[in-house]
Amino acid sequence: MRWKQFFTPIQNIEQDQAKEMIENSGPEELEILDVRQHKEYNKGHIPGTKLIPLPELDNRLNELDPAKPTIVY
Repeated sequence: MRWKQFFTPIQNIEQDQAKEMIENSGPEELEILDVRQHKEYNKGHIPGTKLIPLPELDNRLNELDPAKPTIVY
């Protein structure tokens, strides 16, 4: 599970903190990662979110920018 090392250190934040970060940042400053399944994502997601279902994450880490803060949900 390489993805655990990718997201270290981890900081848990509350929903309103995440919302504020998203509202105050542009896509060049922050990544929003949705790790749910395609069906859940298609029902609704945060605009600008990158979908990488959790089972695929280990093989798709190269799609993320390690220099950017990443909100994962």
